[in-house]
Amino acid sequence: MSGCFFETTCMESLLVSTGVVALAEMGDKTQLLAFILAARFKKPLPIILGILVATVLNHGLAGALGTWITTTLSPDVLRWVLGLSFLGMAIWTMIPDKIEEEETNIASRLGVFGATLITFFLAEMGDKTQIATVAMAAHYAQPLLVVIGTTLGMLIADVPAVFVGDKFAARIPMKLVHTIAAAIFAVLGLLVLFGIGDALGV
Repeated sequence: MSGCFFETTCMESLLVSTGVVALAEMGDKTQLLAFILAARFKKPLPIILGILVATVLNHGLAGALGTWITTTLSPDVLRWVLGLSFLGMAIWTMIPDKIEEEETNIASRLGVFGATLITFFLAEMGDKTQIATVAMAAHYAQPLLVVIGTTLGMLIADVPAVFVGDKFAARIPMKLVHTIAAAIFAVLGLLVLFGIGDALGV
């Protein structure tokens, strides 16, 4: 990590992870969960802290998995897995999310921070932003920077949701935001599949 921030690949891993997750999180079920928790508890600080801790834990596991994948798969197999994963994420990003009622009721007796921590952690399991974190950690081989980036992306999308709720969501052109996120995932997938990323240092 020494001097990493001066390297193009390191900065790219941080910026792409932040941007793509911030866009993908718009309208995602965890953002919807942020709206619901904010309306229910009306205590922004413990909700934001719960989101932060849950995201660091969840995406930390995803980053570790991405690193493990790179040590397990051969370069050719990894290229196909990552390329197809990014293309799959592009499609998945265009599908609207719904929040299940059980996810808003779970851990309701643990207080605001505890309820947020548990519900966000569980809602993120297998969610598109967690899968994206796995793929980007494997692609960039910079899991710490990727996790920092994806966590920042989650906070960029979810903190405003906690403070201003549904009125904020109503003013965002969700279809356009999701289209941009999907396009970024698709470009990443094509770069990886065709080996263009290697030539560009991506």
